[in-house]
Amino acid sequence: MSGLLAGIAKNRFAVFGRAGMDLFPDPPGTRTRDAVRFESGLGGSSANIAAGICKFGGESALITSVSDDAVGWFCLKQLEDYGVETQYVKRITGEYRTSLAVYESRVEDHQTVLYRNNAADFQVTPEDVDRVDFTEFGAFITAGTVFAADPSRGSAFHAYEAAKAKGLPVIFDVDYRPYSWPSADVAAEVLSRAGSESDMIVGNDEEFGFMAGDMAKGLQKAQDLASSSAEVVVYKMGEKGAVTFSDGHEIHTGIYPVTALKPTGAGDSFMAGLLSGLAAGLDLRDAILRGSACAAIVVARPGCAPAMPDQPQLDAFLAEHPGPRAA
Repeated sequence: MSGLLAGIAKNRFAVFGRAGMDLFPDPPGTRTRDAVRFESGLGGSSANIAAGICKFGGESALITSVSDDAVGWFCLKQLEDYGVETQYVKRITGEYRTSLAVYESRVEDHQTVLYRNNAADFQVTPEDVDRVDFTEFGAFITAGTVFAADPSRGSAFHAYEAAKAKGLPVIFDVDYRPYSWPSADVAAEVLSRAGSESDMIVGNDEEFGFMAGDMAKGLQKAQDLASSSAEVVVYKMGEKGAVTFSDGHEIHTGIYPVTALKPTGAGDSFMAGLLSGLAAGLDLRDAILRGSACAAIVVARPGCAPAMPDQPQLDAFLAEHPGPRAA
């Protein structure tokens, strides 16, 4: 078993990145401007991944900062309710605030509004990373947003070094969000570095194209990373499925068609389902299909972390959807 798969098999993950509060109009289909009531839930890419892993019976601990106020406390309680360990979540005061996302459970004319001014999660320091006992975990996961600003950027690379020093494989969700970065050039350079230092990389065609500096060269970028540094690279193409590069092979997989309620949360659920599948002993193809099924479930439900399936819900979905659409 490779070092990557052996680490994932321990099913205990250190996850670096943001947690936030999500608000979405209820009932589904309501525009924010017309809403009279909202549902709330846990959000933030890394928090969603951590929660999704726990829903499948795995263990995860989140490394981040939240504001020491009602919104930050909400996120802490949500994490704890999902079973995510919070001993590495730092509460901070001052002008820093936990992120807030307001998004609609609708696809047509969908609106998502994000509040990330003075984002608390960017305040993770190298000293915070040094408090983490990486020997407790099998693998380290992070999402690209953590690299958008310092001190989080430097702390994330410091975490890469600390995790690798303890023998943990690094799993990287590219998760490029333009609004978080000072410029596209900085983002391309930093995310490419993060990718080159990762053992497993998951991203969509636009994200790899962005890293390559040319949308037409995204697939080649994924292939190059798989041949030079990463053990597994998953290149997602939306409705066209995914191509996964591993050990000199290409694995082509399709998607599970559903009627989407919203476009958010799919990538986080895909990652949680993929890693949980590998931890359960599935081969790479079947684990990728499990991730695709999890993504399909989430886009058809309100919320992000609340929409992520547990094992019985995934089993029920797969019983009704016996095979994905061909790649």
